[in-house]
Amino acid sequence: MNTHKVLLAALLVPLGATLAVAPAVFAATPPAPAAVSAFAASAPADPEGTVAATFHSPEAALDRVSHPLRTTDPRGGLADLRPFGRMVGDARVVCLGEATHSSHEFLTVKHRTLRYLVEEKGFRAFALEAPWSTGLRLDAYLLGGEGDLKQIMDEEFQGTYRWWNNAEYRDLLQWIRAYNVRHPADPVRFVGDDGGFAGAELYDRVSAYAAAARPDLTPRLTELYRGLRPATDAETYVDDYLSKPMAERKEFAERTGRAVDLLKQRPGTDVDAHAWAVQHATAIHQMTTLFAFDWDDPLSVPDLMLHRDRIMAENIAWWQRQTGDKIVLAAHNGHIALKTYIPGAYPRVQGDFLRERLGSGYLSVGLTFDRGSFNAFDSDGGVHRFTVGPAAPGTAEHTLDRVRYRDFVVDLRNTPAAARAWLAAPHTVKNIGATYPGIADAPQIRLSESYDVVIHLQRVEAAHMLK
Repeated sequence: MNTHKVLLAALLVPLGATLAVAPAVFAATPPAPAAVSAFAASAPADPEGTVAATFHSPEAALDRVSHPLRTTDPRGGLADLRPFGRMVGDARVVCLGEATHSSHEFLTVKHRTLRYLVEEKGFRAFALEAPWSTGLRLDAYLLGGEGDLKQIMDEEFQGTYRWWNNAEYRDLLQWIRAYNVRHPADPVRFVGDDGGFAGAELYDRVSAYAAAARPDLTPRLTELYRGLRPATDAETYVDDYLSKPMAERKEFAERTGRAVDLLKQRPGTDVDAHAWAVQHATAIHQMTTLFAFDWDDPLSVPDLMLHRDRIMAENIAWWQRQTGDKIVLAAHNGHIALKTYIPGAYPRVQGDFLRERLGSGYLSVGLTFDRGSFNAFDSDGGVHRFTVGPAAPGTAEHTLDRVRYRDFVVDLRNTPAAARAWLAAPHTVKNIGATYPGIADAPQIRLSESYDVVIHLQRVEAAHMLK
């Protein structure tokens, strides 16, 4: 593959496209039985008191504050998620991560958690690591049944976004649509927060706004957007765009920036319509700016990745501020973390930006697993199903899997001392992006610095790809 194709795949790899592949840490030996004392299993909760001194292992300490998940089936009962609801508290954005992009249980747990947060906590938007224009198409379908879901998914989830074209996300979207049919006055919306493509819908909406509110701008916007509105499928458009000379790509970005500046002037009487038009134009500019980086120069990768995570955070924060919706955001663990895994390639990540903007209004939930399978690109760009065995001793997942529950949720902000010490120390974690073995699959992180909450699953299976 060309370098820019490798980096395009890296848009869905959580951590940097130029790092050396880390050594494998996935052992084939099953973990030892969980070391849980009888006292730890029966004593009353006392995470901050004298009981903490009796815990001789982090897994025994985590036992005291972990809550079992009875099922990963999105159609299951929701009573076991009530402790998670208390962890959410008053957060306005709850970010659900994933250690792989394409494992069935990670997606169904997100579906089940979305159900709970919609029905019990008043959340009204689901956001995904997908282009802003994709979000507009799916939002129109979910609100009013506009278009055909299969066609939308086939057309929008192309290239590196193909991982979202799966049966699990189709079921989630169908659930939202059914919910909205029952609650037309209080619907659940869809947000695409990424900048890897800017569909024709964005240009059309900006043009429609200008024609209605600022017709004097129409000729100028037409000139500024010349040659940019997509006329092909998304994957072909992006490939062609990245094949253009760097000078032309920089000129496109300069033009789309001027379009945003023009639209910001004189908002007029319809402040809401103006705000949406500016945001749509901003999404176009986010893409052209992303593609104005030199994707063939490894030295540009940190700035490129910094731009991407910043705009994803900005789009989420904008939607939350503009609509007031509480948002469930789905993305890779590396993006939703409170601190970057690898500063050299990823200076700051989306979760870091959102915590800065929202404070305690942002909740970061990492999803981990011990063993199982997933879909990913191989080194030649083909899509394959991979399987990894139980985690090796010393890794974060090995310890988490020794907690007495098969699947569980734990609030890392409220743990006994023995657990806090372990959570604050660096441990290797599974970090599988769009490509496997891939980039930095085994970073060392401090869990308590990375996430507020962790959902751990013992086993996952590959998601069911639709195309």
